[in-house]
Amino acid sequence: MNHKLKLTLLAATCFSLGAYATKLAEDKITVQMLQQAQQLFGLNFNASQLDSATSELQDFREGYERIRKVELPNNVTPAITFNPIPVGFKWPSDKDAFKVDELKKVKLPANKEDLAYYSIPQLAALLKSKQITSVELTTFYLDRLKQYGPKLECVTTLTEELALQQARKADKEIKAGKYKGMLHGIPFGVKDLLATRNYNTTWGAAPYKDQQIDMDATVVERLQNAGGVLVAKLTLGELAMGDVWYGGKTKSPWDLSRGSSGSSAGSAAAVAAGLLPYAIGTETLGSIVSPSTACGTTGLRPTFGRVSRYGAMALSWSMDKIGPITRSAEDAAIVFNAIYGPDGNDLSVYDAPFNYSNKIDVKKLRVGYLKKDFERKYAFQENDLAALEVLKKAGIELVPIELPDLPVNDLIMTISVEGAAAFDELTRSGRDNELKQQHKNAWPNIFRSGRFIPAVEYIQAQRVRTLLVQQMHGKLKDIDVYISPSFGSSNLVVTNLTGHPCVVVPTGSQKNGMPTTITFIGKLFGEAEALALAKLYQDLTPHDEKRPTAFLAKQ
Repeated sequence: MNHKLKLTLLAATCFSLGAYATKLAEDKITVQMLQQAQQLFGLNFNASQLDSATSELQDFREGYERIRKVELPNNVTPAITFNPIPVGFKWPSDKDAFKVDELKKVKLPANKEDLAYYSIPQLAALLKSKQITSVELTTFYLDRLKQYGPKLECVTTLTEELALQQARKADKEIKAGKYKGMLHGIPFGVKDLLATRNYNTTWGAAPYKDQQIDMDATVVERLQNAGGVLVAKLTLGELAMGDVWYGGKTKSPWDLSRGSSGSSAGSAAAVAAGLLPYAIGTETLGSIVSPSTACGTTGLRPTFGRVSRYGAMALSWSMDKIGPITRSAEDAAIVFNAIYGPDGNDLSVYDAPFNYSNKIDVKKLRVGYLKKDFERKYAFQENDLAALEVLKKAGIELVPIELPDLPVNDLIMTISVEGAAAFDELTRSGRDNELKQQHKNAWPNIFRSGRFIPAVEYIQAQRVRTLLVQQMHGKLKDIDVYISPSFGSSNLVVTNLTGHPCVVVPTGSQKNGMPTTITFIGKLFGEAEALALAKLYQDLTPHDEKRPTAFLAKQ
């Protein structure tokens, strides 16, 4: 190791040192080291000032070693929690009854392929009227998962034994008149970063592919309590980035030469291909929006602090969010209604009402749109503008708005720092070399780089984030929902940092046949209004009903 490299590594004396920490901890910290180190951070302390700091930094480094001896599994959260609520914000105090239309005259389709694309209310009607049993429906989806799952590379584990057990239980309950609601007896899948008792929870990454966590994540537990039938653990890009996982690369059912994007890769691919009625995904920075676009599904990214992450892999404690991936906004509302709210374990979750109802008067909503973003030239602009036109013709007045002018892309360091902490042991042990992706933008390098971000700069970034939260509150003071392009706008970054909810829905196709989407963003805890507006759009357009066919072709 040359002297310059050694000094560069020692630059991290004010925070964790990485894989070389144990050896370097034996070296005495000198002024020369610190002079080299401060160049990384753009500082200019003189030699005398640095000399005064050496003894304290030596103590800090010894303290790092003692702290590292404390076992910190991924599920241990920091003693600080991101608060997305700006000064002056209030959510409704009353909780209204959740209400969607129950369908009465639903019949089994003559073509069984059509059953794969039935909505949750349609499937619920078939089960409630006993035209099909949960065991039959579960077997139907298991067969599709077995047939097409390998082609799409979207499944890590089939939970067949558990699924059939839960389906038999659901049938007994429904037969006995103990109907639990629209999810009762309906199969679902979850992104494989959610813990499930007795089955592997792989996090999509080779170092964890045999990991078993002896619990059910809160989201899994709530869906099962609602009568849901867990049939599959679904792929995610390793450690929640992209669509490449330890077993391959998840594909879009619209074009098998293309990935399904990520990181909720398997959830979106499986739902789009009719292998499941719905699935659970997560988002830190686009992981529901992006695969929903690549696969043509409807995705709901809830407000930060809406859904418990207990039992979920942590990547960024201040940005991770859990939500449903479905084929329609109404289906997303039904699933979300079963999973939101405090559980006493994830202390970031707020007890705010979700007042979704078929009685919401969408035309009374105050709707904004990012005018400048829609006016610039970009791919898929034609489909986006057509979507805006549909809403205008439906009587929705669109008010131009702008996002705050702050350096939001620089705040993405949040994920680097928190991710480096979440996977500290993986990095220091050297097991990060087992990850499939090893390029400079992959996790191993991001986690290493994250260790060289000073704690002061991370805190300063979070203070700018506080300004962003407050400024967004001001921008949305007179707006209930606003509309944005799904990509090519700062909106995706801004709203993931502020914790605002969004609903992403299909708007048509590109020239190459791949889907396009548009995004509806609600106020904090305003999922109901965003979903209601998205439902209006879907009621007026056929895009959410289109089915991919590429995955059906024989190879």
